[in-house]
Amino acid sequence: MPLLVISGYPSAGKTTRAQQLKDFFEARIASESADARSSKLKVHLINDQSLGVSRGVYHTAKAEKDARAEEYSAVKRVLSRDDIVIADGLNYIKGFRYQLNCEAKAVQTTSCVVHVGLTADKCREINNKLLADKDQDGGYAQDDFENLIFRYEEPNGMARWDSPLFTVVEEDATPPFEQIWDALVGSDGKGKVVRPNQATVLKPATEQNYLYELDKTTSDILAQIMTYQKDHPGEGGGEVLVQDVDKPIELPANPMTLPQLQRIRRQFITLNRQHSFSKSRIKEIFVNYLNDQFLR
Repeated sequence: MPLLVISGYPSAGKTTRAQQLKDFFEARIASESADARSSKLKVHLINDQSLGVSRGVYHTAKAEKDARAEEYSAVKRVLSRDDIVIADGLNYIKGFRYQLNCEAKAVQTTSCVVHVGLTADKCREINNKLLADKDQDGGYAQDDFENLIFRYEEPNGMARWDSPLFTVVEEDATPPFEQIWDALVGSDGKGKVVRPNQATVLKPATEQNYLYELDKTTSDILAQIMTYQKDHPGEGGGEVLVQDVDKPIELPANPMTLPQLQRIRRQFITLNRQHSFSKSRIKEIFVNYLNDQFLR
């Protein structure tokens, strides 16, 4: 049924929180009445340990990308309306959290994000202790740890793919179990159904020249943004109107560079290469995606 994505700094205690949630879910499911749909749910905990992935994968970009793809495949394999899937990992890239959110919508189920909110200094202290303790599994190599801290994109509850967002701090003995259960399953135990949006519905056939239009349309929109920023130097913010789209692009306060925009565009194309929505809706969906990415 639902997807729960855990995110946080390295060595923040994410797996401890994930195990607490797994234990709670299993106990709650066992206590549900037999006629409740939630009583049939199964709980899956997916993390580096279950996948046999070492922390050393974060030392090179290719190994990290392969590990992330393995997590994504494992989640997608078991995600359904009859399963609770806990994706326990760094999940520090907002584009990856968006991708997981799309998968949940594609199977018409709920999702949420639990942010394990320890400070970088506290995580650094814990990681150093793990590195020094030979009896433990070990922490992250110091260079990898600092790199991951630097690249971490904190969840934002105002973004659709990070909502609802629950933050768990060090002083919390447990995550807010009941609130998370209600957000994912519902207080009545009957489960919640999510309607997939156009960006997550797979159609049986792709329109002719769909990929060409996807590439061209997104490139044209980026060109509009760059032209607007060139005409309004140093201003930041503003709105860019795209022909045939009712909602404007709402630019962030800090001007976007072309490499930043190209990275967002590549993410969008990767996510929607197989999502054959109508060519006439590419503009609208890409504008909505840009606005989500710009939201901080």
